[in-house]
Amino acid sequence: MEQFTPESMNALSAEDFTVPRSGARDSLLLTAQFRVDGEEVHQVRVRNLSSGGLMAEFAGPIMPGTPVEIEVRGVGWVSGRIAWATDGRVGVAFSSEIDPMRARRPVGKGGSTPGYRSR
Repeated sequence: MEQFTPESMNALSAEDFTVPRSGARDSLLLTAQFRVDGEEVHQVRVRNLSSGGLMAEFAGPIMPGTPVEIEVRGVGWVSGRIAWATDGRVGVAFSSEIDPMRARRPVGKGGSTPGYRSR
């Protein structure tokens, strides 16, 4: 069970507990490129993804409302803003909705799994 510290509770807004979230979230684990306010690119781990946003592991200090961009596999670069940040995780609200199932599609271009011959 995850415990919240007083510091992490202060980082959450009342909206985090009272505003219903829209869209189903897809739990997954994938790496992504993450750019904060047009600055350097960081690698993050995305923990869940929906059409309107995502949760990722990000250790740096960041304030809610900060503009960000994230490169989601199968989708490309998506812009948004930090919705919340606490204990090494951030919530990103996308500027426009995406199709989260595109991140689950296979990356390869082949039509089938290749067959290998034994020698």
